[in-house]
Amino acid sequence: MANIEDSDDQGQETKVTKISVAKIHAPSEACLVQIYGPDLGKKYPLKDPKDFTVGREEGNDIVVPLDNVSRKHCRFHAKGDKIYVSDLGSTNGTSLNEEEVTKETALRSGDLVKVGGAIFKFLYGGNVEALYYEEVYRMAIVDGLTQVFNKRYFLEFLEREMARCHRYGRALSLIMLDIDHFKRINDQNGHLAGDYVLHELAGLVKQRVRKEECLARYGGEEFAIVLPESGPDKVRVFADRVLHLVSGHTFKFEDRVIPVTISMGVADMSADTTDAAQFIKAADIKLYQAKHEGRNRVCG
Repeated sequence: MANIEDSDDQGQETKVTKISVAKIHAPSEACLVQIYGPDLGKKYPLKDPKDFTVGREEGNDIVVPLDNVSRKHCRFHAKGDKIYVSDLGSTNGTSLNEEEVTKETALRSGDLVKVGGAIFKFLYGGNVEALYYEEVYRMAIVDGLTQVFNKRYFLEFLEREMARCHRYGRALSLIMLDIDHFKRINDQNGHLAGDYVLHELAGLVKQRVRKEECLARYGGEEFAIVLPESGPDKVRVFADRVLHLVSGHTFKFEDRVIPVTISMGVADMSADTTDAAQFIKAADIKLYQAKHEGRNRVCG
């Protein structure tokens, strides 16, 4: 508050007027972490984001050297105690939690902002440093684009479950899943459409996977599903349901419907399955068989 004294030349009583001063400031602790893209894991503090820009050209606060990122793509700015994101008329748009940013939008801690082929996670609060290190750990086991487990975690999970199921004589099944003609999807619709298909597919399948099971992106357009103690019959039923779930789903990117089907190979662990590589190879052989027999099918 500020005080201003008002007086005149006649010696009249001084009047004190109180004036409220509005304080506009950015949050004391906020940052962006790149969880998918060329600078994976890099942290960008938002100390005073009056006009914090992201784009392809030098001069932006965050430079993302990708062809699908515009020269000046989007910006982050503070109003009061919140930070907002807005698109700057970019060619491919900016999305917030998979929704296109069409106007200035306030961010919440944990939000995902997609800029072309890069994804940033917004962290905000008094414990940003702790949140950042938690995110670094999460990036070690989760694929940034699809938000399912990555290959590293999958291999550790598979080896652990193989040892456990061998020890107790329990069933264990592995599904290797691949998107049919994925290169064609990229070539005809662009890599951003390919990213969308990968993310959408992972979200669909994830809904069907229980917490004691594991869905992971194995690499490229290939995914793996580990199903402990389900038994061969239940696993085949599960695989057929996933197959029809994907083929019946409408994948729509920028008003274009993209036909998507998958091929799946299923293998069951036997007494002579000694290591993870052997198990994966068995499921991959069945996956290749599904591809060879015409795709959009389950083999094994």
